[in-house]
Amino acid sequence: MVETARSSQIGVYHSRNEPYDQWMESIGIPIHRGYAFDDMREIEVAPWDERGCNGAFLVLAGQEGIQETRITEIPPGASLPPTRIAMEEITYVVQGRGLASVWGESGGEQRSFEWQTHSVFMVPPNYHCQLSNAQGTQPARLLHINYLPLAMSIVRDPDFFFANDYVKELPELEGKDAFSEATVTPLEAGELGLRYLWVGNFFPDMKVWDKLEPHRRRGAGGTTVRFRSRTGRIGHMSVFPAGTYKMAHRHGPGPIIVIPAGEGYSIMWSSRLPDAEKVVVPWHEGSIFVPPDQWFHQHFNLGSEWARYMAINPPRVMIGAGDVEPLDLRQIPYTDEDPWIRETFESELAARGLTSLMPPECYTDPSYAWAYGEDG
Repeated sequence: MVETARSSQIGVYHSRNEPYDQWMESIGIPIHRGYAFDDMREIEVAPWDERGCNGAFLVLAGQEGIQETRITEIPPGASLPPTRIAMEEITYVVQGRGLASVWGESGGEQRSFEWQTHSVFMVPPNYHCQLSNAQGTQPARLLHINYLPLAMSIVRDPDFFFANDYVKELPELEGKDAFSEATVTPLEAGELGLRYLWVGNFFPDMKVWDKLEPHRRRGAGGTTVRFRSRTGRIGHMSVFPAGTYKMAHRHGPGPIIVIPAGEGYSIMWSSRLPDAEKVVVPWHEGSIFVPPDQWFHQHFNLGSEWARYMAINPPRVMIGAGDVEPLDLRQIPYTDEDPWIRETFESELAARGLTSLMPPECYTDPSYAWAYGEDG
């Protein structure tokens, strides 16, 4: 593989003078910094006595003080004390199987559901959440993502977020089981041409989620799903074939990218410093990384099966709602990309005894249209 990013060798955006950084360092569990982490299942964790678990914070270049990412490891057969935070939090199950119980006011109705590896669930603001590991022989690992760094830049007191008694039973959750079934909402197609949004607070297995639609504006014949909780957290997952790669594109800061399935790599580089060194991030199931603000990034599938990457978005205004440039200026078509991109991809495939499945026409025809099953 070409030169890769390693967390011990790179500079990472952070400021230990920020309130969130001071709070994070006061907890006493490991803080890992880098552009990317190869495998969240192997990241060093340490006891977090207050929460009855092992844990670690991840500070990824590109989060830009917007999103928190942390790992919780639940001991075999253990149930953790209930926790809550005064903002919505999204959880991705890195490994394991267990039970979550969620409720608003003390004594209020509890909603319980089972989670497994590759599940995603969202807990509403200031709702209690208790997690239990259903496996008695091995720990479970979960990734939690919220806006605490951004929020603490406005309200500096951690107790405002962790010891706040105010909780509102949300009408969005009434009369429906938000943690059992997502529902689809038709959209007016925007510049990306996507037509559907799946809404719910629990998605059981993102590795096998098959309610996908063509992602025609990003190339590679890939498909995607856009999802949102009933209380606002948004994200999407893209799926693309073996032997292909996506167009380079850029956007605002803060999206967390997690790999549920596949093997490949991504390339990231500054749009403001086009001659700067490119950062190459190898990935596989369990990897995590963040493209920095307005850095071009591009995803390559080196495996024998379709690959999946899931992006957990920052607030909408940061990811791109404020973009005034058209999409064509925020992505690079195959016809205009650096020849090194294609050469490197084909070389990496050849080293594995594979060949590129990219149609030659996509490199010469700017209007090349990828075929999808529904087109025939």
